[in-house]
Amino acid sequence: MLLVAEPSLGEEEKAALAAVIDAGWITMGDRVRAFEKAFAETQGVPDSVAVSSATAGLHLALAALGIGPGDEVLVPSATFVATANVVLHVGATPVFVDVEDPALPLMSLDDAAAKVTERTRAAMLVDYAGYLPDAGRWRAFAQAHGLMIVEDAAHAAGVEGAGTIGDAGVFSFYGNKNMTTAEGGAVVARDPAVLDRVRTLRGHGMTTSVQQRLSGHASGYDVVDLGFNYRMDELRAAIGLVQLAKLPGWNATRATLTGLYRARLARDCPDITVPFAEPRASAHHIMPVLLPDGVDRQRVADSLRADGVQTSVHYAPLHHFTYYRERFPGVSLPRTEEFARRELTLPLHPKMDAADVDTVVRALARALSSQREGIAA
Repeated sequence: MLLVAEPSLGEEEKAALAAVIDAGWITMGDRVRAFEKAFAETQGVPDSVAVSSATAGLHLALAALGIGPGDEVLVPSATFVATANVVLHVGATPVFVDVEDPALPLMSLDDAAAKVTERTRAAMLVDYAGYLPDAGRWRAFAQAHGLMIVEDAAHAAGVEGAGTIGDAGVFSFYGNKNMTTAEGGAVVARDPAVLDRVRTLRGHGMTTSVQQRLSGHASGYDVVDLGFNYRMDELRAAIGLVQLAKLPGWNATRATLTGLYRARLARDCPDITVPFAEPRASAHHIMPVLLPDGVDRQRVADSLRADGVQTSVHYAPLHHFTYYRERFPGVSLPRTEEFARRELTLPLHPKMDAADVDTVVRALARALSSQREGIAA
């Protein structure tokens, strides 16, 4: 089966894990700090804070920026549910915003502007599929409305400028991401004081770590904030250091494969729409396509699976999930809903080659042809 996503793990990662085990210190320590510095250098920022997941990072970013009860945060519905969940976790209210267009599934500036109220404190941008929003336009929007920006850069590790559009940015290293630590994430922030608060909140609001106390660098600790246990451990950081060195090459492979997909789909499946036709910075995290309107997506997916090709959907609209539908009834986002109805995610990862792209596109062309013949009959 040709999978939608597949991590690349090997002997170097095994050796890195073994070194941590042999060293005898597996919780947060020197490797975590080394990973934070290396990841910050990759993103071109002064520092980063490694955390247990991107969800934890988003929660910490909002908390560190002072977002809380009574505040509203603009969020897209075309995203993973964590993007909205964390807004509720800090006691604020998510306000769902439509996308620009089904072929440009990034949060709409016009719809965001229409939904700003006196309670709006921030906008949560999502680098969907690894494609970055227009930084200049969003910064101008935030300044005009007195808002903060938190960038959900879970799909965009390794892209220049990712995570730096606004006040804070959060990355994911989950198993299906461009690089992985199995679980894990990282936070970057414009203001060093915000990043310092993220670091404190990450570890129960404590002023020193266990390693600092055991090594004699501190005799005790104070608790200065109501924090969380969102730390990364040495095992994950060790894997991350190995993966981070490979990330530029992997991202370049993803870009090449995406270009091949666009060319093959234009030739063999001309009624398929590939989002993000205009060039923009991207990590090419996933390969979303839009099926022709009226096509039965499940039948297409079943046909591809029969041909040994896995597919997925990114994402069902958040405002359609039972929890959000009941809590925020009556939300209508027509462009998001059309995108979600037609989107299908094709395999994309560095273990693929040009022959794999051809296999996927041929299978997709057969599935579409079969449906057209069935409709004609």
